Amino acid sequence: MVKYAAVGPVAVHLPDQVETNDQLQALFPDWDMDLIYQKTGISSRHIAAPDECASDLGVKAAEKLFVESGVPRESIDFLLFCTQSPDYPLPTTACLLQERLGLRKSIGALDFNLGCSGYVYGLALADGLIRTGSVRRVLLITAETYTKFIHPTDRSLRTIFGDGAAATLIDAAERPSLSAFCYGTDGSGADTLLMTAGGNRAPHLAHRPRHRQRWESNLYMDGPALITFSVEAVPQLIGEVLTAGGVTRDDVDYFLLHQATYKMMTYLYDRLHLTPERMPVVLEDCGNTVSSTIPIVIDRLRGSGQLRPGVRSMLIGFGVGWSWAGCLWEETWQP
Repeated sequence: MVKYAAVGPVAVHLPDQVETNDQLQALFPDWDMDLIYQKTGISSRHIAAPDECASDLGVKAAEKLFVESGVPRESIDFLLFCTQSPDYPLPTTACLLQERLGLRKSIGALDFNLGCSGYVYGLALADGLIRTGSVRRVLLITAETYTKFIHPTDRSLRTIFGDGAAATLIDAAERPSLSAFCYGTDGSGADTLLMTAGGNRAPHLAHRPRHRQRWESNLYMDGPALITFSVEAVPQLIGEVLTAGGVTRDDVDYFLLHQATYKMMTYLYDRLHLTPERMPVVLEDCGNTVSSTIPIVIDRLRGSGQLRPGVRSMLIGFGVGWSWAGCLWEETWQP
């Protein structure tokens, strides 16, 4: 019988260090933190320690999952690790995670470099692996330490991005709960969110930020261009997922979107004619954690009892690349 992928327990880990808006205001008295909060919806974010990498965050999220769910680590058949801030250019960080987590040597393990759309892509990869019949249980870890790319004086980025990780167990099931995967890619937007150092391309041949960089961060972001892209791509993607799934908007209980900023979400509220009740915002105490934003939303909604077996959601990731992806997901897991 064909096996399908089902989203099981999710565990989130955020670094111990918390940076609040009040602390930033004390450091930079000329920053208008009230206005920044109105735009971002973020009052604090978690920051990885200087010696803490994405793999460290991922290990803690996975260990938390093993302990809280009682899942034996020897049952994992495949490890997927989504990050844009790996420990090394090589070897793949997933290999390091296999050893550190004490997983079997007979598993598959790989990294994939995607940002804001990465969680949905990871679910699609896990779904494909399970449908082949070659694996039954996949561990998907998302982890980022974007703050290491940001200059301390960068008002634009420091107030938005936070570090974090999430571990999701994806199991084989008798009936499908993930469906209607749709994807999109437009590399013409590569220079709107760009890491300008650390690669092998010669500087004179590399992509250039489309506008002058106002701060010294290695990470460059063109916020207005990303908003323009998102308010066009996301509604179209939602329509494509609905069509692929043969459902209407009224059939979907929650629209769980990548959490970029509150300003971005308000633009999408207007375009999609949705409310925070159906399209939740989870940003205030953790910021934009890139590929971990959607599992953080899932974890919070499960914790509040809003996600119960039978509840149908649409998962939508979009951003850096430009890359976007969406799918339908019916909750089947219960603690």
